[in-house]
Amino acid sequence: MSGPRRPAHTSDGAQKGDKDTPNGAARPGDTTGTSAPETSGTRTRTRPSPTRNRPSPPRSRSDVVRVWAARVILPLSITLWLLSLRSVPLERMRDLGLLQVLPPLFWVAAAVLTLGFCLALSDRRTHGAWLTGYVLTLIALLHATPTLLYPTLRYSWAWKHLAVIDAMIRHGGEVPNAGKFSVYNDWPGFFQLHALFLRTTGLDSSVGYAAWTPPFANALLLAPLLLLYRSVTRDRRLVWGAVWIYYSCSWVGQDYFAPQSFAFLLFMTVIALLFRQLRSSALPRPDPRRRDGWPAGLLVAVVVLVAAIVVSHPLTPLMLISALALLSLPRRSRRLALPVLIATVVLTAVWDATVARSYISVNITYLVDSLTQPDQNVSSGLAALGDAAPGQILLSWVDRGLSAAVAVLALAGLLVRRWTRRTGLPLLAAAPLPLLAVNAYGGEMLFRAYLFALPAAAFLVAALLLPSGDRRVARTLAVYPVLLAMFGALVFGYYGKEALNQYTLKEVAAARYVIEHAPPGSTIVTLTADVPDLDLDYEKHRRVQLAYQETDELRLLVRDPLEGVEGFVFGATEQRPAYVVLSRAQDMNLYVTGALPADVPERLQAALSNAPGFTRVYDNGDAIVYRYVTPPPD
Repeated sequence: MSGPRRPAHTSDGAQKGDKDTPNGAARPGDTTGTSAPETSGTRTRTRPSPTRNRPSPPRSRSDVVRVWAARVILPLSITLWLLSLRSVPLERMRDLGLLQVLPPLFWVAAAVLTLGFCLALSDRRTHGAWLTGYVLTLIALLHATPTLLYPTLRYSWAWKHLAVIDAMIRHGGEVPNAGKFSVYNDWPGFFQLHALFLRTTGLDSSVGYAAWTPPFANALLLAPLLLLYRSVTRDRRLVWGAVWIYYSCSWVGQDYFAPQSFAFLLFMTVIALLFRQLRSSALPRPDPRRRDGWPAGLLVAVVVLVAAIVVSHPLTPLMLISALALLSLPRRSRRLALPVLIATVVLTAVWDATVARSYISVNITYLVDSLTQPDQNVSSGLAALGDAAPGQILLSWVDRGLSAAVAVLALAGLLVRRWTRRTGLPLLAAAPLPLLAVNAYGGEMLFRAYLFALPAAAFLVAALLLPSGDRRVARTLAVYPVLLAMFGALVFGYYGKEALNQYTLKEVAAARYVIEHAPPGSTIVTLTADVPDLDLDYEKHRRVQLAYQETDELRLLVRDPLEGVEGFVFGATEQRPAYVVLSRAQDMNLYVTGALPADVPERLQAALSNAPGFTRVYDNGDAIVYRYVTPPPD
């Protein structure tokens, strides 16, 4: 009588005969994740797994101590973090942003949290709720800290997006005379969704919940990340390690109240659902006998998600097309990737040829010229650091170092862990590279490429640092310094410019004063874009931002600030006056970025105080507003 049949997996899930395959890793033609079904006639029964009911070995005393330490550390780190936020001197922020004002207790909380996560990760019997709690706490510590500290919404572009929503509500859709904001008329999905929400709920503005977008968007992103990683491996340590690495390296900051954060969440959901349907997915399939292909209902849902991406953001559909095109190359994923690829191409082409035609037709020459300048497209995202504040130079090099480290470690993971080449994740990581070469995207393509490549790259890094089958506590704890270094590098990029991203209530009040008193057709002049809520009613006013003008105009402004301003406001009348707004955040922007000499605001204020036609109409300490009407000729 023959002995019992050997299971396809060991008790750890590691496949026999392939030392390079992780616990339950996806392999072509493999239906891992459940016991293999046996078919007899028309009935299907499941063969019990010999390892399913195997009792767990008793825990040693050290194991028990480690388990309880992980459970105690999580609430302890949360407590330390909240205590650290009681008194943070935000007014002392300079060129290192929050880094130079957060108390030591904040950094202790981060170090303790990372240690607790490593302890939890080292025990295979750690419940998923604890790992989820650690990751959500990491998200809160990183992304909710500014929200809890600041009195109002951070980042100037988030305020611009609030203004777009308000304008679309007032006009019932497309906003006329939108100027530079007209691009939002061509991709209105994100804004119309929030406009619908405001009309439904009766809220006056999105400002109340927009401040919580970074932690909320990152928490929502956890679901597609887990689905993606679980589709290629059943090794929980590898899955959660990749999730932690993703959040520890996502320094680009495209998670604020913006179409990009919305579209990126949908992008990751589409990709995760695609990986979930692959025959090689490590997750159990609803029907193992089904041939590769989308269930009709799920395919419709995916196309709806694609349509939402297409109508909301110009870049993300192109990133999705590039990713799906590469994922269509392997035969095992072609049946799934091709239908979604065709749908994305058709929807994008139709949208660009109709609704977005005004933008495409105006910028087509620039788009074509970019195709012939791949070197400039790649290098455009590298800032010239010569005029920036010393702290910003350090921040930029740390950002570059973290990005390079992720790329090098991901490549090493691809080379050392050969099984990762069969997962499709290397193709996903490489998908943004073609777009990086063909367009600069206003100097941001390098950052966006990193953003879209990071989910796959994080898994490859985790595969390198957390080899499957090696569950020794010492091995997991050895990764602790690396995770801590990633966190430390991340906060440089994420917190380093908070001195200009943070606004006071007085600055908001100054902007509201201008909007309430400026008649339609007025000219509003600022040094930079860093005045919250000043874009409200943007279709009614002309905006001038002096720091972003042509070179000759900048030279004139530096040489004679008053003359540099007069050229933009001359001809203002009582019916259409001009307003010049100076504020704390603008001063900080010039100091941090070096866009203009840091003494320009002080010199300009002194000149405006005595200049004919200029009247100081508002001053609250953080912002000053001058009203200008062209004086009559002598």
